[in-house]
Amino acid sequence: MKIRLDYIEKGTGTPLILLHGNGESKEYFKHQINVFSKNYRVIAVDTRGHGKSPRGMAPFTLNQFAEDLKDFLDSLEINKAIILGFSDGANIALLFTLKYPDYTEKLILNGADLTPKGVRLKTQLPICLSYGIVSLISVFDKKAISKKEMLGLMVTQPNINPTELNKIKVPALVIVGTDDMIKQSHSRLIAESIPNCKFSVIEGDHFIAGKSYKKFNEEILKFLKE
Repeated sequence: MKIRLDYIEKGTGTPLILLHGNGESKEYFKHQINVFSKNYRVIAVDTRGHGKSPRGMAPFTLNQFAEDLKDFLDSLEINKAIILGFSDGANIALLFTLKYPDYTEKLILNGADLTPKGVRLKTQLPICLSYGIVSLISVFDKKAISKKEMLGLMVTQPNINPTELNKIKVPALVIVGTDDMIKQSHSRLIAESIPNCKFSVIEGDHFIAGKSYKKFNEEILKFLKE
């Protein structure tokens, strides 16, 4: 059964879809919506089980979120859009573009990873430990199931072979922070595996769209105008 995703829309022109990260909401892009909407039809979406969007009954997976995105765009009669994803949102954008390439005009990946091994050990180890603990608790406490599902996205997904990325033919940008939780070598692998892709590193950590938003916005707009 399809669900209705909650979203914010502002501006006119080419649709620019903003996809937030794990455990977050469309509010993550508060520093981008007003700026980007001067030139684009900006649509920031709450993915399934995040923000104000319902969990529904479908599997809680990145692949399902990509299917949700297609249904969402179809409901708005959007058949071509710029897709900007952060973290898990970038992974959704990748999966979506690989499966539905005709929908994507340009692709922007901020902090994507092809597998959990792309995450630095100092970040991934605590996540794995938390996932193990919550998995045990969820057997006795159903309230912990949603936390288990959220952590599970980062522990078990995605699983994308870098050779698949050569199927992406649209202009793309991989953008990360100097101290990102994603290994820079992994981010470079993604950029180098996409035929028409630029790679940008700006000062900051994983959350550059929030903490270094002026430079982040500048880099995004520069790419979009090319």
